[in-house]
Amino acid sequence: MMQTEQQPQHQNQLTVQNSGSLSFSSHLSKEDEEISKSALSTFRAKEEEIERKKLEVREKVQLQLGRVEEETKRLASIREELEALADPMRKEVAVVRKKIDAVNKDLKPLGHTCQKKEREYKEALEAFNEKNKEKVQLITKLMELVSESEKLRMKKLEELSKNIDSLH
Repeated sequence: MMQTEQQPQHQNQLTVQNSGSLSFSSHLSKEDEEISKSALSTFRAKEEEIERKKLEVREKVQLQLGRVEEETKRLASIREELEALADPMRKEVAVVRKKIDAVNKDLKPLGHTCQKKEREYKEALEAFNEKNKEKVQLITKLMELVSESEKLRMKKLEELSKNIDSLH
């Protein structure tokens, strides 16, 4: 008797598959299942888009850093050549140095921004996963309550049926 009661309850419980999709044995409608799959698909697409954009930004920053380093080396070489001369262009060299310093100052916050965005993304993903876990727990609880309610109603119906049969 105990095994037969556990089998329907077990069938009604939520199962989380490795793919991350949710399925129920018989209590979720196709529409609910499609909505869950659609939401998961949308989340994955957004996650991939965020990752792709993050990589694009990182590549742009790396390209800029590479260009700045190349420019810095080139300017240092030019500066050495100028200093080797009678230093007739000291003012222009100073202007270029200031520009290099300004670019370096601009690069620093960009790097910090990238790191901050990565942290925000990780926090958002963690919050999403926590809410999803909570949803799974609530759905499991709902399935248990529905199963228990069905058992109680069936028991009551059987009692009523016996009462009717005993009247005849």
